Amino acid sequence: MRKLKFLYLLPVLGIIACSKDSISENTEIENLPQENVVNQNLTEVAYPKSKGIVSDIYYAGQKLPVAEIEGNYVYQGDIILPKSKAASQFQELVYEQGKAPTNKSTGRTSGMWPDNTVYYAIDSDLPDKERVYDAIKHWETNTPITFIERSGEADYVYFTPGSGCSSYLGQVGGRQDITLASGCSTGNTIHEIGHAVGLWHEQNRVDRENHIRIYYKNVRNGMEYNFETYAEGGYDGKEFTSNLDFGSIMMYSSYSFSKNGKPTIVKKDGSTFSVQRNALSAGDIQGIESMYPSTDSTPEPDEEEEEDREPGYINGEYYTMFGVTVLRYYDLWYYETRHHGYRQVKLIDDFWYYS
Repeated sequence: MRKLKFLYLLPVLGIIACSKDSISENTEIENLPQENVVNQNLTEVAYPKSKGIVSDIYYAGQKLPVAEIEGNYVYQGDIILPKSKAASQFQELVYEQGKAPTNKSTGRTSGMWPDNTVYYAIDSDLPDKERVYDAIKHWETNTPITFIERSGEADYVYFTPGSGCSSYLGQVGGRQDITLASGCSTGNTIHEIGHAVGLWHEQNRVDRENHIRIYYKNVRNGMEYNFETYAEGGYDGKEFTSNLDFGSIMMYSSYSFSKNGKPTIVKKDGSTFSVQRNALSAGDIQGIESMYPSTDSTPEPDEEEEEDREPGYINGEYYTMFGVTVLRYYDLWYYETRHHGYRQVKLIDDFWYYS
């Protein structure tokens, strides 16, 4: 399980028990064995009937492959990246001391939800609202995160009908939709909330080659980018768990995005595996507790720690805060520049500056 590395917010887990109304993907599953159909249904997709045009964008200073569908940038199937905070070319996001910021389109949100609190609202047209309430209850029961129904707050998640299951990654600012088609189960909703609070997909971790193999020959044409590791996308860093968590609710199934009914992800020995959409795994919870430590046991920061108001930063991990992906190292922040390697940076008034 890794922390939202975005993007990190960035920086950002098997029992088969897909609910009867699990979402299906855009694939000719009528001809697939029933076991494979069930596994297909465990992969969340924002637009099951659309593929879109794949291109590279820059988001939080990182280049990412996305599919543009219905005016949205879709990353890894069900993660929506806000177009207002993306660019087609590299943008300078960290400034020299004394230089006024000129790029106002870059997101200014911190990525993680302040005070371990997520505000939410539910579209009145969303069918089966109980799946949302059940998913929220599961998160509150098992993690330090609290969900409060919105009463005018500017930043909140909005559960709304859609063609598939999708979410933004971490707090992006303003209203951010979590879309739920009628087939999205309570487990799918738990998964999408995972993205909203900062979790990536488990199978894309940097060390995945130690645990799984990807059969690209079985992946649907144009969907290969969904299997890119974080290292291939320009990220690095440690994981919260020492081994890939096959029980993670953020894990793809063996048949995700299959074009022929054959597995796309297998274990190192070539065998397939089961995934689940029942509950957060122990690894998922461990990652969340690292990102959102319990406020009951967190000491108040002293004046010299004013810039580090969010507790729990882990050395060696990447985070995306206020639109920039930064590395925590020896309790300081570093940014990887294009030509000069890593440079120490400091957050001042929601903008990053070189120290």
